[in-house]
Amino acid sequence: MKLRLALIGLLFSTLSWTQENVTYQKPSAEILALADYERAPSVSMDTKKEYMLLSYRNTYKTLDDLNQAELKLAGLRINPVTNISSTITYINNLKIRKINELKVEPVQVKGLPENPKISYVDWSPDDTKIAFTNTTATGVELWVIEVKTAEAKKITDATLNANSGKPFSWFKDSQKLLVYFIPKDKSELIDASKNLPKGPIVQVADGKVSQNRTYQDLLKNKTDEQNFETLLNSEMYTVGLDGSKTLFKAKNLFIGMSFSPDGQYVMLTYLKKPFSYIVPLNRFPMTSVVYNLAGEEIKTVNEVPLTEITPKGFMATRVGKRNMSWRKDEPATLFYVEALDGGDPAVKADYRDELFVWKVPFDLAPISIAKTQQRFDGIIWGNQTVAIVTDNWYDTRNVKTYLINPSLPHTVNLIGDRNSQDVYADPGNFETKENLYGEHTLAIENNNLYRIGEGFTANGQFPFIDEFNLKSLKSKRLYQSKYTDKKEDILSIEDYKSGKALVQIQSKSEFPNYYFRQFKFKSTLTPITTFKSPFESIKDVEKEVIKYKRADGVELSGTLYLPQGYDKTKKEKLPLLIWAYPTEFKDKNSAGQSTQNSNEFTFPYYGSFVYWVTKGYVVLDDAAFPIIGEGTTEPNDTFIEQLVANGKAAIDAVDALGYIDRTKVAVGGHSYGAFMTANLLTYSNDFACGIARSGAYNRTLTPFGFQSEQRNYWDVPEVYNSMSPFMNAEKMKKPILLVHGEADNNPGTFTLQTERYFQAIKGLGGTARMVILPKESHGYVAKENILHLLWEQEQFLDKYLKNKE
Repeated sequence: MKLRLALIGLLFSTLSWTQENVTYQKPSAEILALADYERAPSVSMDTKKEYMLLSYRNTYKTLDDLNQAELKLAGLRINPVTNISSTITYINNLKIRKINELKVEPVQVKGLPENPKISYVDWSPDDTKIAFTNTTATGVELWVIEVKTAEAKKITDATLNANSGKPFSWFKDSQKLLVYFIPKDKSELIDASKNLPKGPIVQVADGKVSQNRTYQDLLKNKTDEQNFETLLNSEMYTVGLDGSKTLFKAKNLFIGMSFSPDGQYVMLTYLKKPFSYIVPLNRFPMTSVVYNLAGEEIKTVNEVPLTEITPKGFMATRVGKRNMSWRKDEPATLFYVEALDGGDPAVKADYRDELFVWKVPFDLAPISIAKTQQRFDGIIWGNQTVAIVTDNWYDTRNVKTYLINPSLPHTVNLIGDRNSQDVYADPGNFETKENLYGEHTLAIENNNLYRIGEGFTANGQFPFIDEFNLKSLKSKRLYQSKYTDKKEDILSIEDYKSGKALVQIQSKSEFPNYYFRQFKFKSTLTPITTFKSPFESIKDVEKEVIKYKRADGVELSGTLYLPQGYDKTKKEKLPLLIWAYPTEFKDKNSAGQSTQNSNEFTFPYYGSFVYWVTKGYVVLDDAAFPIIGEGTTEPNDTFIEQLVANGKAAIDAVDALGYIDRTKVAVGGHSYGAFMTANLLTYSNDFACGIARSGAYNRTLTPFGFQSEQRNYWDVPEVYNSMSPFMNAEKMKKPILLVHGEADNNPGTFTLQTERYFQAIKGLGGTARMVILPKESHGYVAKENILHLLWEQEQFLDKYLKNKE
């Protein structure tokens, strides 16, 4: 008996050293002042640029917001009480302002619900109204704002079904909406904890090869299936602005509704059985049907089977009609593509996809208008003779752009052929404008198209507007930003004749604000917003993009922050924090290009180390960590070697400037960046410690590919094993802080990954601290958790880096 008590005492003694009863903490005053700020409103403008809607929300959610009823079904996370996603972020206030009245205070929208929880904000087609949902304690309501009067009115009771996403769409007349409602005969949900199973769960492999990624929140049993069906079933009603309701379609598993450009037809898509336990709902069987406005069926236009079996590779796709949508330049014509290679990238084919158009009432066969050499990526419709098609092939990072004539099938001109990762050669995106149907189609003026480009170059970022002539197929530059002390983003062209564009301008210390820029005749700016920076305490922090080289000559870069007042002449040796995320490339040239801009507003948030510049640390943020595999070599074949080389190059570059003590360097990252961090601490001697958040550390648990790896575990077990920190935990001799959300919803990064990796390190005598944040998913949102996370990181870095002997 005494021996037994002694053993129990020893057990609890051991537990007291391995677990801590920590309550929520806050970081130091310097970090808290930056983290606990008031978020600026987001801006939404009508298509005519007459009015803007300002949407306000809390900077963070609270733990109480996360502590709600939740069912995880088929890739969805649903609050079964309110019938809306449990992960949605709500707006809590709305204001309206005329865009040209900068000095006039925004008008508070009157009549909003008490303690509003607003989501799915949507302007009407004629821009005179704004619809939104409000979530109450019992469900979801539909509300509408009259823009000119800034008055809101409730349209329905809290009976909408938003479980699959946005639960309404405007009719083209802007006088009514098509809405999903909870069925009147909704079944009761089954509480699995109160019902004994009637048999085992059985799944069958029938000898067909399939390469499915590791998905979260899948259906697991018959109870899940029944609850999924109960929650996804909706009745569809036409709802007038006076609240009147007319049944449009009886109960079904609706997941999509889309009006034709002329507004005379609507395509509805609904799920069917059988459901799957290995893929999410977007790969369940589904049917698409076109109806007229009276609800009469015109045609069943697509039948998609259950897609559990797919070939290997990112360019694999299913057979049959896909990407089906309305052609935006015609009243009522659908388009879709079909694979010509059986959806299998391993099959050799001159053309991979074929593009079809199919006009209502579908009494004639679909017409083939183009074929793509690679996998279809998208189309921008223009008019009867002009459309832009793009395709891409991941393995080569190639993207092609075609100019086609929809009226002359297979009249195709190749106008772009480049590496998608070669940002310096990016010609920009074609601009669109609203057509007579209220749809966005190519802006065509005097036989010219227009492109807006981000303008990355070896010498910095200089966004531009180009004119592309449809006859000569040549481009002419109309405007290019010349800022070297600010960052300008060109958002859209508002007037092609006068040369008026909507832009956003910011600097290191100036909060991003909107402007109208005249760019054709005389370049002038007219301010639209005047938001102020909430981060005054770091406005004078020194910030620059540094460029350096890896040992093999690959160009690298990162954004370097020095503490305010740092004396560059004395050059005190400070600890260095590096935050990074690895990216795969197929060539060294693209890998060496930089998309960082030192004039971007300094916006500290929990996803970087920037806070620590107030605590006497040097910070290298967004350090380049390219992983390159040229030709037939895959990037991950030399993942570890390149990772270590990237880390050493970054430290060498900052050390050469004379700012740091290179014995005091820490690395951190989130998700794949956490995976990077664990590997660096395992294989590199250049880091003293690290912080890894929400990562996956055992690649055998993601056996059919991860991140950009297309090969499976059995193809290259040595790659999976060598890249897995868990498999090499005995080599981990550096302190590591492991953090994970308790309810991670990201494919592959199960919370179990961190728990098992921590157990391995602990069991093998390593130094680690594991923090599981209650209720959090892959990204963290609750204020209590985020502030505590910053405290944990601060304590860890002070102990193992700043004050390290």
